[in-house]
Amino acid sequence: MHTASQDKAGALTRLRAALPGLSTTEQRVANWILTRPEHLLEASMVDVAQACSVSDTTVLRMCRSAGFAGYTDLKLALARDLATPMQLIHDDIADGDDSMTIARKVFARASLSLQDTANVLDPDGFAAALHLLENARSVLVGGVGTSGVVGQSFYQRCRRLGISCDAPQDSQVQNIHAALLGPNDLVVAISYSGETRSVVGMAEHARNVGAKVLAVTGNRESHLAKVSDLTLQSVSHETRNEPIAARLCQLTLLDALCVAYSHRHLADVLSKEQLAGQSIVESSF
Repeated sequence: MHTASQDKAGALTRLRAALPGLSTTEQRVANWILTRPEHLLEASMVDVAQACSVSDTTVLRMCRSAGFAGYTDLKLALARDLATPMQLIHDDIADGDDSMTIARKVFARASLSLQDTANVLDPDGFAAALHLLENARSVLVGGVGTSGVVGQSFYQRCRRLGISCDAPQDSQVQNIHAALLGPNDLVVAISYSGETRSVVGMAEHARNVGAKVLAVTGNRESHLAKVSDLTLQSVSHETRNEPIAARLCQLTLLDALCVAYSHRHLADVLSKEQLAGQSIVESSF
């Protein structure tokens, strides 16, 4: 059973402790990681599965058996084990950096993540995501933590575009609302790891009632991606618990979706934007 004390232990320590209780194939995966932990940071779950001659499901099962939420959770925990204290603040800064150097490095890392996200963006997948947004009777947006902040921003954009949208901040309410959707509705589920339990649960509830699910995640092999109809992938290479560049990439992906929607529905969007602007002016007096 996963405990708080396990969270405080290093990733490699947790893997070693879990070994006796793993199946033979799971032990093969754990031992592969234990003998070459630095390789895991650049490997996808499929890469590990192929190296160990097992299925990707076995890799994911091993992660969970060892007390991790999923593969991305294991990678992040291992990255923290191997990182210097400075890297836990930001991957690129060094002890002697002045404040302006730090600022430039933060901007450079964010720019790199945005470019990487643009490079992996699939044109057909983006077009399909736009089609889902255009044809949805209503949209439910869900996420927690920093992904919840992204969700609230997307919710505001959708409302101004005239899209019927709901974005409760409480994770239980998100799940309730998902269970009450129908086949013509859309859920936008946001989780960088793709393993956030409440967000995955929301997606599963939506699928069970026939609604479509669009995942915004950094992990195409995650549980969330596998229960979704479509995935928009954000790319970030951060060691920190709270990957800020990842949030920026998620915001930009969804912003691109809103801009594409506006381009397709220009007259209607401009009309609604005018009404929204008037309401702001009138309420300021």
